[in-house]
Amino acid sequence: MKKGIAIAGMFCLTGLSASTQNLSGFWKGSFNMQGCFPNNNIELQVTMKGDSAGGDSYHYQDIDNYVKKKFRGRYNPEQKKLFINEGIVTTYHIPRRCVICVKEFQLVYSREGDIEILKGQWGGNVLNTNADCGIGSIKLTRVKESAFKEIPEIKVDTGTIRLDFYDNAEIDGDSITIKVNNKVVLTHQRLGAKPITTYIRVDAGNTFHEVEMIGENLGSIPPNTALLIITAGTKHYKLFLNSTETKSAKVRFLFETEASAGPPVKTFL
Repeated sequence: MKKGIAIAGMFCLTGLSASTQNLSGFWKGSFNMQGCFPNNNIELQVTMKGDSAGGDSYHYQDIDNYVKKKFRGRYNPEQKKLFINEGIVTTYHIPRRCVICVKEFQLVYSREGDIEILKGQWGGNVLNTNADCGIGSIKLTRVKESAFKEIPEIKVDTGTIRLDFYDNAEIDGDSITIKVNNKVVLTHQRLGAKPITTYIRVDAGNTFHEVEMIGENLGSIPPNTALLIITAGTKHYKLFLNSTETKSAKVRFLFETEASAGPPVKTFL
């Protein structure tokens, strides 16, 4: 990073031992950053191994508008300080005007009753440049569940993915529409024992695909349920999808590689 981060002042953390704190889990917060999103939320999905940290970070407005990155870091148990550096951008779903800010964090762990807190500062550079994209304070608290838990994410590499939709359990007249990246690819399709099949292509030029199943009716046994069999090369996945008259079912496919390039962009996130 071109610009380092200095945390001003002293943090008083009485009653905490010098042993390594297990910070594994989900941490959610928000921060001030002018640019792409009107609301800047962040979620860190931390995995600790000793004093080493790794995981995924989400910078997002909501679960449909976000950037996901890998990060690495380390924890200083004496200072109760977690250092994090974002790295590879694994996927994104953002307006074309936006740029990606790759951030670093210095966060101090504390506890207020039952609430666990990571508080400190962040700074960053525009992806693949030395241009600064901001610096500021940030506060995260530990949460039980990820904001992205409702939409499964499947990591794949280059290739054609086959999607086979079946009625789940008893065949009861469920009818569906399938969208890929918000474009209708199948409609008025009745689920049954034989698959409804479509294909998507995932490669370095098409790193993100969102598949949405919309229930056109509820069948004779609500809700509208489908079994989705996914074939990606030699790998196979099985998902059970439920949709209602007010809520569709989604799954996301992410192509992950260090060579993945960022989007054409103009404003920060």
